[in-house]
Amino acid sequence: MSIIKNPLLYVGLKGEKHIYSLFGSGANLSCIHPDSLKGLADAMPMSKSRMVSTASVGHYIEIKEWVLLEFYLNDVLLSDEFLVVPGLSEEAIIGVATMQKWRIKLDFEHDTVFVDPKVAKMQLI
Repeated sequence: MSIIKNPLLYVGLKGEKHIYSLFGSGANLSCIHPDSLKGLADAMPMSKSRMVSTASVGHYIEIKEWVLLEFYLNDVLLSDEFLVVPGLSEEAIIGVATMQKWRIKLDFEHDTVFVDPKVAKMQLI
């Protein structure tokens, strides 16, 4: 597993701020630390909590909240839902599902993140 960590501008209903976001090839879903939401957005309760596995074998975390956020990547506005994870080791994690949705490519050799230019055009339709 490789990782890239970049500051991204997030936009929520309460405001906007830069959050260091980890792009990890091992994380399936996008997650955010509850403290990162301060001044940005309010978390919403999930209709049913989820038990999510962690990197530690046999260790699970119960997720009870989520939030919809927009974020800028290379000046392209994207959005997705983020699970609010208490005790998350990062401020935010962009998961594989979000990367696939928005055609985000990772270049681990150069520690860079790319978004397909066609994505910006898709948003205008």
